[in-house]
Amino acid sequence: MSEGTFAALTVVAAVGSGVVAGVFFAFSTSVMRTLAGLPAAQGIAAMQRINVVIVKGWFLAVFLGTAALSAVLAVLALVLRPENGLVVTVLGAALYLAGGFGVTVAANVPRNDRLAALDAEDPGSEAPWREFVAEWTVWNHVRGAACAAACACFAAAPLG
Repeated sequence: MSEGTFAALTVVAAVGSGVVAGVFFAFSTSVMRTLAGLPAAQGIAAMQRINVVIVKGWFLAVFLGTAALSAVLAVLALVLRPENGLVVTVLGAALYLAGGFGVTVAANVPRNDRLAALDAEDPGSEAPWREFVAEWTVWNHVRGAACAAACACFAAAPLG
């Protein structure tokens, strides 16, 4: 693989991880705060709908595509480029895969699944909703920071 192709793929990974970090940032700083300020039934219903829509749109393609590209880049860096850009490329891939993808699978998706089972109109759903917002948002901060750090690593890799 040519240096130019590797660099181009790394730039695509930087853009993908940056886009994902931006989505997570927007959720942490505005969407979740807005939903938390609504009556529980409205917040639950809105988040349940968001969770359906987000997995059917462009976000999922960018999120999963960046995960796949991160894995490919890590392997290519270890096999083809051990002397040039190895550390930052592998670090970027690890941050995205563990911190972005891994946290999503291990922390956010299980919470989304529990939220999906709630009846938004049931007054007993308010306490689980408040718990969901607090916990989900903390993990969202983690994955957003990891994706932003991955973006920085991928952006720096072609320079190394």
